[in-house]
Amino acid sequence: MGRKSSKAKEKKQKRLEERAAMDAVCAKVETANKLDDPLASFPAFKKYDRNGMNLMIECKRVADLDASTVDWAVELTKTNMQTMYEQSEWGWKDREKEEEMRDERAWYLVAREGAMPAAFSHFRFDVECGEEVLYCYEVQLECRVRRKGLGKFLMQILQLLANSTQMKKVVLTVFKHNRPAYQFFRHAMQFDIDEASPSLSGCCRDDCSYEILSRRTKYGEHPHSGPHCGGCCH
Repeated sequence: MGRKSSKAKEKKQKRLEERAAMDAVCAKVETANKLDDPLASFPAFKKYDRNGMNLMIECKRVADLDASTVDWAVELTKTNMQTMYEQSEWGWKDREKEEEMRDERAWYLVAREGAMPAAFSHFRFDVECGEEVLYCYEVQLECRVRRKGLGKFLMQILQLLANSTQMKKVVLTVFKHNRPAYQFFRHAMQFDIDEASPSLSGCCRDDCSYEILSRRTKYGEHPHSGPHCGGCCH
């Protein structure tokens, strides 16, 4: 009986440690989501005045954006991405995409020329595979501001925000057939194929149309070997 009792105690202790670790992860995500403006401490990143552009950049929750800006972001995403989605197993679904972009957990970086929006990123502070992450859902630019370094600048801001909030990594999903975007994230931004991506995890067939990419922050330099993917703090 002594051996069984000892094993039971060990299992209970392990469960308690795992729960405490997850509570700590969720606490970091909750702290990040309580910020008024995650970009407030980095005023130099609130403007982009390179390559003939003069843009101001703001960071807001979706609830704090004016309705016209959210409408614009949804429409720009459809314009830029509908064909890519239709070439995948996901297909394009207007309602699902709009609900995702208007979800109360959504944060936005918005770059404006005067009052006119020109580019944005939709991101969230969340938990993926037992780790605190900044998940980039979208980076979308109007045609007139492409190939001027703005997309890279927005991604650098996301990496900065992930570090400043002690997230372990920045994560995103990219279609394999969207070759310019795939090359941009893999090479220009130095993202790696994430261990949760279908090509590495083995959870899907080999012909999945997408990869999950990630880039670790200074707080996530040692890869996590925790619970299976899934689980959020909400």
